[in-house]
Formats: sequence, structure tokens, C-alpha cells
Amino acid sequence: MEVSLDYLLSAVSKYNLKGLEKITKAYNYAFEKHYNQYRESGDPYITHPLAVAIILANINADTDTICAGLLHDVIEDTPTTKEDIEAEFGKTVATLVMGVTNLTRASINDKISLSNANLRKLILGVNKDVRILIIKLADRLHNMMTLQYKKDPEKQKKKSVETLGIYVPIAENLGLYNIKTDLEDKCFMFLMPDKYQKHSEMRDKYDKLTTEFVEEVSNRINKVLLASDIPNTVKFRLKSVYGIFKSLLSKGSIEDIHDLLAFKIILDDIDACYLSLRHIHEEYKPLTKYFKDYIALPKPNHYQALHTTVVGPENYLLQMQMKTAQMEKVAQYGITDFWHGDDSSGAKHMQEALENEYPFYQSILEANKMAENNQEFVDLIKGEVFAEKVQVFTMDGTLIDDLVKGATAIDFAYRIHSEIGDNMAAVIVNGTSVGLDYTLKDGDQVRIVTDSNAPGPTKEWLSIAKTARARKKIREYLNKQKRNGQSLTRSPW
Repeated sequence: MEVSLDYLLSAVSKYNLKGLEKITKAYNYAFEKHYNQYRESGDPYITHPLAVAIILANINADTDTICAGLLHDVIEDTPTTKEDIEAEFGKTVATLVMGVTNLTRASINDKISLSNANLRKLILGVNKDVRILIIKLADRLHNMMTLQYKKDPEKQKKKSVETLGIYVPIAENLGLYNIKTDLEDKCFMFLMPDKYQKHSEMRDKYDKLTTEFVEEVSNRINKVLLASDIPNTVKFRLKSVYGIFKSLLSKGSIEDIHDLLAFKIILDDIDACYLSLRHIHEEYKPLTKYFKDYIALPKPNHYQALHTTVVGPENYLLQMQMKTAQMEKVAQYGITDFWHGDDSSGAKHMQEALENEYPFYQSILEANKMAENNQEFVDLIKGEVFAEKVQVFTMDGTLIDDLVKGATAIDFAYRIHSEIGDNMAAVIVNGTSVGLDYTLKDGDQVRIVTDSNAPGPTKEWLSIAKTARARKKIREYLNKQKRNGQSLTRSPW
């Protein structure tokens, strides 16, 4: 990546001409503040905030966000104050810079406690402005891109573990897949250098072997759809190095990875997506177990597409992704798609969407309420908010997509309402009665039967529940019963 002011201004000018003067001013301000400061690579320190700003410009960030990217270290690393930033660049830029500025050793001496406090401060920054997290992602991405200059291998590994556990999930929850995969590959490179090299070479070899094949399939898809009067554009994606590594943990060989070779078929509208699915299945035999309708049921981060895996020429497994141009933009830019073409109101719409439409946001707020200290908050974020989720439905068809994999019927009941959990008498899943310890599976339709005379939660429920929310409500019930002198030894079902 070229790192220069000219390159930054060129990137910004493609979508935002009016912000160039303020961005140039922010660069000059940061250059002056970081003068005579150097990175471990030996480069002038200004190269880092400049690279962060370029990463932000590549996702069409607004003027204030790019300015904050350029200034994100001046409060932490120089005598500059928030008031100084606000006087020069306005309240919004100052708030964003403060949002990514770490707490100091003077306020918290213990390293682990300081790290947890900083993580909590950063993540809760979404209450003020989601752009705080986006700037921090760009900051972490460039730090990972230059991590080789940190000579201590243990520090490299520690930074990589933290990135995989915190920043990769943040990027995924915000739909920033390009940043997510870049971070994963960089972490993989430092955590398992030998395996990274092996899988990188494997990917490069496969890429070369399939070049002509990919072109052939792309042309074939295009012709088949055009023959049915369906305009389309076909793009290709080869799975990332880390993605291949993870898939091979459960697959026999690279040829068994069903989404290794992915063809993105960009179409005019949703009707064309479903119609194209029919024609693709007529052309290539589908493997139905891999079909996903993310148009009818979008991912929590708003990703939408139809996914199907088919058996192509020479028995290659091919993933076909049917989506509209807008769906492809969201897949590329995630929540930052709101920035496009509207420098003045994009951030406002982005924040509104996060608070009203992304389960990620509400989960963070709930973790903050439940956590009694910073360590508990970080544990909840890693163990639940960022964990893989199960998608289930209520009887009226409402999608519940924020329960962790492994969650039980008890967790489901308390996710709906604490009174439903406290009065749970029976559970019906897909029309069949199951136990309260039933582990939820994707697509399950769940009905909780309640009875005001039900025996209620017992201590055993605490070992069945997998979510902090459910366990907290169960403890509250048990403590109330204990205060009332009632027995706690009843059977859990």
C-alpha cells in the first residue's frame, strides 16, 4: 500500500471533494505533533496515522472520520488535549479521537486490568459513535501489517491472539469482511508461520491451476443467464489462507471445501436472484445441504445473498452467490455502506442502523449491564457476544439470532422474557416435546409452554443454561425463593 498524502487525497477525491482541505489540515497537524517520533520499523511515525487514514478512505469514510484517523494518536502520544483537537477540528473529530485513545498507566497500574479497561472503553464507544470502532479496526489492521518490526515473537503472538479474539469479530459483526479476512491472515502468519506458509502456497497453487477453469465457468454462467434474458455480472473469489486452514480442520482435502471457489453473480433485482438459482441448478447439480437463503433471512450484519454449492466441470465444488448490486456493496463495505455518496448524513444513518437493526449493539449493552467489572465484560464479549450464533424461531416466526451455539431451551425462554423462563413448564420444538436441556439447532421453531404453577428454576438449571442472561435470571429467582424460605430442591423438569 502506497503511504503518502497525495495517495490519500487521491483516494478521497474519488468520492468526496469538499473534505480535502480539512483532511490536509489534519495531516499537517499530525505531522507537526509526531515530528521526530519514529516507529519500530524506523519509519517516521506519521506513516502510521497516514496509513490508517488511507485504509479508511478505501471504505469511503467521511471527512471527520479520516481526520480522526490522522489524529488518532496525538492525544495518547503527545501533549495535545481533547480541547486542542476540538478547537482546531470540531467536537465530532475530538470525540472520535478520544474514543480510540487508550487509558493511561497513571489511572490503572496493572497491565491486565488496564487492557480490560481499554477494551471496555473502546467497545462501549459504539454508544457514542460506531466510527470509533471502525477507526480502531483500521488502526489495528495497519499495526498487524507492520507487526514484523516488533522483534519479540511473544509480543507478536499476544497481539495476534487479541486481534483474533476481539477485532476480527468486531469486523465481522459490522460486515467489514475485507478487513476481517486481512486481519485473520495476518494473525495466522504470526501465530503459525509454518502452517501459514504451507496453506499460502497451497492457495497460490490452486489459484494458478484454476485460472482458465474459473474463466470458463464465469463465461458459462453469464451465457446461460443471458439466454434467459437475465443480465448479470460474474465475479470470482478464492477463499482466504486462514479460511482454507480452518476449513481443512474438518475436511479431508482442499477439494472438499464447498466454498473454496465462489462465483458472485450480480443481478438486477431479487426476482432475478431466485430465477438465476433455478437456471444454475439446471446447469450444475446442486448439493442441497449447503443451500442458504440469506435474502429471506439476512445475517445479523445485514449480509444478503442466495448461496448454493454445485458440482461443476471436473467435479470441482463451486459456490454460487446470487445477489443484487446493493447486496454486493453491503458485502464489500458492511455498515460503512451508509457513507456512500452522502458525507453529511451517512454517519447519522449508520449509527441509527446499528442501534436499531444490529443485534451486536444490543448484546454489547446487555453485557455491560451484566458485567460487574471489566474482566467480566471482556469475558462476556468473547464468550457470548462474539461467539458463533444459532438461528431459531418463535412460534409466530420471529427470528432469534443472538443466542450462542450450544444454547438450550432454558436460554431461549429467558431470551424471550424472564417471566417465561421462571414459569416454564414444557418445551415444544418443531412440534415435538423436548426436555429443558435441549440444545437448539439452526432452523428450530420453539414454543415455551408456561404455567403459573410450574415448579420454577432450580440450581440444576444453572449448569444447563449457557448464557449469562439466563444464569443471572435464574440466580435472581433462586435468591428470591431463598429469602422467602422456599425449597430449592425440586426437579428441573
